[in-house]
Amino acid sequence: MTLSSRHESKPVYVRLRDIIAEAILSGQFADGDPLPSVRAFAAEQGANPLTVAKAYQGFQDEGLIVVRRGVGMFVADGARDRLSNSEREQFIAREWPAVRARMEQLGIDPAELLERS
Repeated sequence: MTLSSRHESKPVYVRLRDIIAEAILSGQFADGDPLPSVRAFAAEQGANPLTVAKAYQGFQDEGLIVVRRGVGMFVADGARDRLSNSEREQFIAREWPAVRARMEQLGIDPAELLERS
């Protein structure tokens, strides 16, 4: 997980959120797993702890992580499925139209893509 990975134009807290989301979606963090502390994640990413706290707060507001006072933050039960559904809907609404338009522009048939995979 690195901060400089993709989408450099996004605000830092959104990029941090993307890193955590990718780790949950990939299974690096499963339901019930502890997340790195705010300070540890900030140090790992070279980010301000307040910025990390903002990213974590967004996940907490969405019910994707839970805080156990005195223990830490944990991936909420069902977080991967909810996050996957949310990301899928965002892809279809925001990214797919541009991908589809580019495919049409280049004359790419979706069946051709399926044959190549």
